[in-house]
Amino acid sequence: MSPADLGAAYDGRQVLVTGGAGFIGSNLARRLADLGARVTVVDSLLPNYGGNLFNLDGYENRLRINIADVRGHGMEFLVRNQHVIFNLAGQVSHIDSMSDPHTDLEINCHAQLSLLEACRRGNPGTKIVFASTRQIYGVPQYVPIDEVHPVRPTDVNGINKMAGEWYHILYNNVHGIRACSLRLTNTYGPRMLVKHSRQTALGWFVRQALDGDTIQIWGDGNQLRDYTYVDDVVDAFLAAGVTDAANGHCINLGGLRPVSHVELMSTLTDIAGTGSWKLVPFPPQFKKIDVGDTYCTHALANRLLGWQPKTELAAGLASTVSFYRSWREHYWN
Repeated sequence: MSPADLGAAYDGRQVLVTGGAGFIGSNLARRLADLGARVTVVDSLLPNYGGNLFNLDGYENRLRINIADVRGHGMEFLVRNQHVIFNLAGQVSHIDSMSDPHTDLEINCHAQLSLLEACRRGNPGTKIVFASTRQIYGVPQYVPIDEVHPVRPTDVNGINKMAGEWYHILYNNVHGIRACSLRLTNTYGPRMLVKHSRQTALGWFVRQALDGDTIQIWGDGNQLRDYTYVDDVVDAFLAAGVTDAANGHCINLGGLRPVSHVELMSTLTDIAGTGSWKLVPFPPQFKKIDVGDTYCTHALANRLLGWQPKTELAAGLASTVSFYRSWREHYWN
């Protein structure tokens, strides 16, 4: 959709963004405010998760910020009268899900069901766009992965995200609450969590490069992934929020092209002008849940949403590096 079409679609609309102080949620909330939407951000700001109030810096008077946990009972009130709900609240660390599976279950399953029930009781006319992950596919049987590929998660996080996704599709199909799911793949850009390495590998690599450290790449470095710049992902969420053709669908947001770890690290360190990288053997505990080459097609997103990624890797990394160089003190500690 064109910027003018999106502006007309969201101007004056009431929109809720769960996980709205996190990486993708804050970029989405800022864009919605720019489009004239009346935005409510909900975030728990739990330690070690992605919520960071500085992500909304400069927008404090242009949207409403509600510090609340989506696992609580306050969602009944918060979903009321919302035209569109972008549901990005979640636990995204695959590593943490294996060491603390019960918390992952609470956030990625129980909380999602609670939000959907709150909508069924108090706002059945809303539209919900859920943030899922290509991790639910597990080890690919073929690439690029499309939406009919079998889903066989290799970790607890993938299993629970799959369940959370299908709660949304079930409520669309059975209860008539318009919902769709966007399966994200390696989203990167400004406002990523870089405090630790448990949630986003690329965010941690950016930090290491800017610190002048040596980045360790597991294996031979030829593993292929696709990367999607956050502004492109926001475009997809905005289109999904006002496109009923997406209702009931799970949609991949694949990147422009597959990229090897070697190419990624070379590009990042060249752009940063600092840092280096080296290949090291795979740690056995992580080799068990590694999925090898994995990248997705965005053909369905193009057909249903008119969406395709636009940002080349080098341009996206340059923007990301510039952002953290300017605002380092708000993200390193």
